[in-house]
Amino acid sequence: MKKIKIGIIICNRYQNCAGGKCFRSFSNREGAFEIYKNKDAEIAAYTTCGGCPGGNVEYAPDEMKKNGVTHVHFATGLIVGYPPCPNMKYFEKYLTEKYSMTVIYGTHPIPQKYFITHSKLKTWNTDFMKKVIQNTLCNEQIRLNYD
Repeated sequence: MKKIKIGIIICNRYQNCAGGKCFRSFSNREGAFEIYKNKDAEIAAYTTCGGCPGGNVEYAPDEMKKNGVTHVHFATGLIVGYPPCPNMKYFEKYLTEKYSMTVIYGTHPIPQKYFITHSKLKTWNTDFMKKVIQNTLCNEQIRLNYD
């Protein structure tokens, strides 16, 4: 079985993020990384979108592809930011069509504090956002572990 190489794109608002929650959840195969539970996979790339409207999304995937990345995760920060990234749907289409990459929404489980706030704000009440959060919803105890 061939090793799956993963790239992560985070929101530029979190450009100083060290990736601790993403790397921990990958190691534990939690959140969106649960899909690799019984697979040989590694994180091979980690970068920001470059800031709105996502200029780095135009360039970074080319380098990722050259380094064997086949799966790109949009970091949970794109989903739980205030507001969530308005460009996710376009980024998915772009990466899928131009680079034939598999796009997965989310990385680490949604922290409980974000879950509570976004639930009150009804941020995730559209069909698209319900799809986006699916991989990172987990249960309350796991969400609390990521607060």
